[in-house]
Amino acid sequence: MEKQYLIDHMGLNEAWRMFRIMGEFVEGVEEMSDLGPAVSIFGSARLKAGDPYYEKTVELAGKLAEKGFAIITGGGGGIMEAANKGAAEKKGKSAGLNIVLPMEQAPNPYSNIKVEFNYFFVRKVMFIRYAMAYVIMPGGFGTLDELFEAVTLIQTKRVKPFPVIMFGSDYWGGLVEWVKARLLEGGFISPKDMNILKVTDDLNEVVNIVQSVADLVS
Repeated sequence: MEKQYLIDHMGLNEAWRMFRIMGEFVEGVEEMSDLGPAVSIFGSARLKAGDPYYEKTVELAGKLAEKGFAIITGGGGGIMEAANKGAAEKKGKSAGLNIVLPMEQAPNPYSNIKVEFNYFFVRKVMFIRYAMAYVIMPGGFGTLDELFEAVTLIQTKRVKPFPVIMFGSDYWGGLVEWVKARLLEGGFISPKDMNILKVTDDLNEVVNIVQSVADLVS
């Protein structure tokens, strides 16, 4: 029997599906509205404890938690687990916004706010809506999707111009150079759009950038 995918189900029951989508928005808002100043950390679900980026994420989330920032992740393993773990180790608050998938995505035990989603787009609204900065650790297609979602919303002024911080110049440097060579030089984006992206290898710089934003909006 041919596998049925979520998008294939939009038929006779489409109207009723809208209520499920609205329910996910309502639950997300109810759970996240008292989170306080927060940082969304994106990255691969496949990296394990002991990987340098995993350990850097634990350290970064701990530093941010010590400064009073909550951590928002996708709630799964890898970088998401590392970020929730780092916050938990420093007694900080963190949210895990888990997505229901047929593989890979099992919720990690470290977040103290857990919300489960069936729809990626509802989940991404929560990532963006409740964060004042976005940290992008190395990852795959999902991480790239979250990166460029944030960049596009900032570029088009749909959200406040909060920093998008790409951690790991070895990992992200080639992508940034491609953006400059193809998108910027080709006239597809403006020079000021490049200011949205910040690349660093320094955890303290990440914390300082986030703190500077918090100081401006407080």
